[in-house]
Amino acid sequence: MTTEQLDPEVLARAGLAYEVNGLVATVTLCRPETKNSQTPSTWMALRAIGATLDPAVRVVVVRGDGDTFSSGLDRRMLTPEGVDGEASLLQLLEMPDGELAESIAGWQEAFTWLRRPSIVSVAAVQGAAIGAGFQLALACDLRVLADDAQFSMREPMLGLVPDLTGTKPLVDLVGYSRALEICATTRWVTADEAREIGLATAVVPRAELADAVADLVAALTAPLYGAVSETKALLQSAPVLDLDDQRRAEREAQVRRFRELASLMGD
Repeated sequence: MTTEQLDPEVLARAGLAYEVNGLVATVTLCRPETKNSQTPSTWMALRAIGATLDPAVRVVVVRGDGDTFSSGLDRRMLTPEGVDGEASLLQLLEMPDGELAESIAGWQEAFTWLRRPSIVSVAAVQGAAIGAGFQLALACDLRVLADDAQFSMREPMLGLVPDLTGTKPLVDLVGYSRALEICATTRWVTADEAREIGLATAVVPRAELADAVADLVAALTAPLYGAVSETKALLQSAPVLDLDDQRRAEREAQVRRFRELASLMGD
């Protein structure tokens, strides 16, 4: 699939830019005038990108334009006026419970595809990543932070919960008690703290963020990619499988790797 299959008007309305360059796809939140706020249109466009992603892509970079990664949900969604072309919170509340839950499930798919074993996803975070922005960074496998990056899970302050698939990776990364404290207090987590508690893969000076991400992407695309995707799948299964099942998964993956290498040598 190619970027031409994505409607440019859909991307523009969503506040997204999308580019594929060889093995690397870059998704940019490009609504700097609202600090890259997000709406349901943003999430539906992200879901569409995942659904049409070229199978040749090996790394997906998610970044924000301007000084902020993402300020999260566009707060105008919470006002009676809402956002043009978007359902306001009041309109969403008029939906039956099942219909509303189904809508949220669709929005969640904007985040879950970034965890596929077939790709490695990298969030390049500068400035604030709030609420949905924090969860978008958490949806990625790796997070490279500028030294001015800050995270905050603001949903409880609005009487809501983090519902865009951010709770599991947050607990996996920092543990239950720290995750609860971060969410329940809605406080800021600085880049330095993010590095200390395992949220950040790396923290670099703001001026070096683009180069650091480019170096990481180059390293990720250097190995034989079947080995990377199989390894990612094994690491994802490790927390939920017992040792015997994990050992079996390793054996089966290695057999597949041997067979693929043999076919390559035969060519």
